[in-house]
Amino acid sequence: MPDPAQAAQAAEAAQHITAMPTDLFGFIAGTWDVWVDGGWVMIPLALLAIYTYFEAAALVMHLRRTRINKTPQGQWEQWIDSPEEGTGHVGDIIRYVTGNGICRNSVLPRIAAVRQAMIPEVNQKIVLLSVLVTVAPLLGLLGTVIGMLTTFKGLSVNTGQTIDLVAEGIRVALITTQTGLQVAIPGYIFLSVLVKKRNEYNAFLASLESTLVQKATRLEHAQQDEASA
Repeated sequence: MPDPAQAAQAAEAAQHITAMPTDLFGFIAGTWDVWVDGGWVMIPLALLAIYTYFEAAALVMHLRRTRINKTPQGQWEQWIDSPEEGTGHVGDIIRYVTGNGICRNSVLPRIAAVRQAMIPEVNQKIVLLSVLVTVAPLLGLLGTVIGMLTTFKGLSVNTGQTIDLVAEGIRVALITTQTGLQVAIPGYIFLSVLVKKRNEYNAFLASLESTLVQKATRLEHAQQDEASA
């Protein structure tokens, strides 16, 4: 026969277990309760998430505005011969690089100047974001340690509230750990997108540099042939 006292406690506990809310207000209220129950560690986690995603989104949008992957190589190769037809960021680069004509003495330094103006700043942002994303699970781990300390405190106290203290400590530990991972995982996805965009920009500059050097070499050879004729 089940113990009536245990059955009553189980029934009382079941009353506090609610299904996942389906309405917006219930979802917001439930999310707020989770953040509050997570303790003070949730505050720096929230600030870290806002700052990380803001910086990552701003950098992604900045790189997307260059439209490097939207401009086929055949198109910008035509712009080299007619720089005034170039549009967008790619057209601006071609007009700047070919401003003094297509010769290696001017093309190489100007390509290097474009790369120096863009890539180091992007690399610094990527390093900063990688640090911030790494900090998120560490903050979650800090909340885990705090929750486990509460758990051990509950185990050391021989009172009727031992189970409640242990359960609350484990709950806080799980909340902060989960939140830290929820902040970090999308952050790593943002980082992979940023690295891909940076590599695409580097590849474009390398391809443009190679194309211009080859064209400059052909022009020099043609001029030499005309001079020797």
